[in-house]
Amino acid sequence: MLGHRQIAAAARIGMLTRERDTVTACAEALDELGRALPFDAVTLLAIDPVSRSHVQVAGVGYTAETSQALATEFVATPWYANVVGQDLPRSISEDAEDPGERFRQGWFYAERVRPAGFRDGLTGALRHSGRLVGLVHLSTEGADVYDTEARRLLALLLPALGALADPTLHAGDPGELPARARASLVAADGVISLPGREAAGALEDEDFRRLVAAFDASGGHRLRVLWPVAADWCRVVLRRRTVGPAAARTAVLVTEVPGELPYGVSPRELEVLTRAATGQTNQAIAQALYLSPRTVHSHIEHLLRKTGCASRAEATALAVRDGVLRPAPEHLEHFVEGAPATR
Repeated sequence: MLGHRQIAAAARIGMLTRERDTVTACAEALDELGRALPFDAVTLLAIDPVSRSHVQVAGVGYTAETSQALATEFVATPWYANVVGQDLPRSISEDAEDPGERFRQGWFYAERVRPAGFRDGLTGALRHSGRLVGLVHLSTEGADVYDTEARRLLALLLPALGALADPTLHAGDPGELPARARASLVAADGVISLPGREAAGALEDEDFRRLVAAFDASGGHRLRVLWPVAADWCRVVLRRRTVGPAAARTAVLVTEVPGELPYGVSPRELEVLTRAATGQTNQAIAQALYLSPRTVHSHIEHLLRKTGCASRAEATALAVRDGVLRPAPEHLEHFVEGAPATR
């Protein structure tokens, strides 16, 4: 039977999943966990989405280095498969119930757990959105502390702890992503998929990947563009995000929604409008696109008619405001929102 203190701790851990500062939220979650279950040491580990290694998100009594080193060894043991294969967390105390090889008789307990002074431990697999995202492990110096009731209590807390450990928790909040948007996170060491989202197809284009790299280097916070993906045009938004708290890193959130080119503009007119929005003259645009100045002038006239703008300046302002742009990396200083001012 759960007591009032345990129920209150569980509720507070659940509330912490709403916090944007996940580093602090994870630390507070372990404080609350200590009010529900006894431990002398605890570690909350997340699986890095690129390297797939376990990284400590928060811990008490474990340094990050020690916890991560132990996790690397533990995942290679048969007991790790037992942990991730069961809904009910595993404890050292359940050895008597296990008909197979007992954890206390294994090398990991003899060489790692017992020398550290621990006699009981409780380990649960963390999942979020149907994905394995990490582990939580509690250790105590007392023997036979984690009985079936303790295991069931931790099982109730695993979903909230899993959400906190998931590095993509707030990377693509539903409130900012259209329902049919495809999305991916681009970090320096690879592309991270988002749960429940199809990957952004624009990332298959080498030119677009260069654009993402230029945006990341710009220090800006948002960029809105139009980009061809397969047979479709897409409205694409790039946003700066911090992926964490485990192995916290800066990443670029790429979201794309298929659609048509706005205002009925053609792909060539989009190129002309983008260059005009950088301040290029008709002559400069003509040279860059291998067109005649007369052809560029005609494209500008068509753009004014299609957008309903009275002047070239109004049309370029509309392009920047609505993201009616297909820029090259060298154009980004004109279009990135929230970029540091250049001297």
